[in-house]
Amino acid sequence: MRRCYLVCYDIRNPKRLRRVHKTLKGYGEAVQFSVFFCVLKDIDRVRLQSDLEKQMNLNEDQTLILDLGPNEEEARQALTVIGKALPDQNPGTIVVV
Repeated sequence: MRRCYLVCYDIRNPKRLRRVHKTLKGYGEAVQFSVFFCVLKDIDRVRLQSDLEKQMNLNEDQTLILDLGPNEEEARQALTVIGKALPDQNPGTIVVV
C-alpha cells in the first residue's frame, strides 16, 4: 500500500546537503528546496530512511518525515500554498482544507 509523505530536512554541511537532496529526488518531487512530497510503498519508506541515515551526520543534521496518509489527492489538498504555486497548480492558487 502506498502512503504520502512530506519530507523536510535541515543539513548543516553543503556536501551532505547536496547528497540528501539528490537522494530525495529519487523518491519524490521537490516542493521547496528542502521539502519533498513522496508517494511510497512501505518498503520504499524504509529504504528512504536508510538512505538518508547513510547520507546524514545524525549528530548535526535533521530530517522530518511526515505521514500524510494513503490518499494522494487528500494529501495534496492538505497543503496550503501561499505565494508561488506548486508545479501542478495554477499560479495564484491557494489550496486550503
